[in-house]
Amino acid sequence: MSHQNSTLKRITKDEIIDMETRFRANFINSISGFKSVGLIGTISKDNQTNLAIFSQVFHLGANPALMGFIIRPDASPRHTLENIEETKYFTFNHISQEFYKQAHQTAARYPKETSEFEATGLTPHFESNFIAPYVKESHFRIGLKLEEKHNLVINNTIFLIASVQEVILNEEIIEKDGYIDIEKAGTVTSSCLDSYHTTKRLERLPYAKP
Repeated sequence: MSHQNSTLKRITKDEIIDMETRFRANFINSISGFKSVGLIGTISKDNQTNLAIFSQVFHLGANPALMGFIIRPDASPRHTLENIEETKYFTFNHISQEFYKQAHQTAARYPKETSEFEATGLTPHFESNFIAPYVKESHFRIGLKLEEKHNLVINNTIFLIASVQEVILNEEIIEKDGYIDIEKAGTVTSSCLDSYHTTKRLERLPYAKP
């Protein structure tokens, strides 16, 4: 249902600051719209696997092939970040309708000695010559290597830049021009911190020229 013709409300910065804490967090997390969401798989130097859901993920460049990730302030233990810093390698796994509830559960604060794979019933899968675990249930997986880490002063978040080492997917979803039909792959998207969505493409438009 569209609300385009409803009366629009203007909410100022001061009003946002005065919002109740949890309300404000949900509100601001929602205003950027739908986001990529996936599971980051890591392993420690002691071979302890870890799995965590992330929605602060974005394309950073095609040549070289790079992806960017934002990790929230590490006031509490961040096992994903610790493992990435130790081994330099990690995976990003698309989430589908079949296991989005299990994926969401990886956000729980399990102790480091507990693998989220085991806790949520998901399956670690290792490719030869790649140290970090993939999610076997995922039909679209990306192997990554940490290249740069930047501390963002404005809100104390951490910006990771990673290079794409390999992509594992069904070849049928790759179109002739290289476009990947992620909808056909069954990938879900997210909004806020706890809302998951399927998508419906409107149209692919031609390259825009003046």
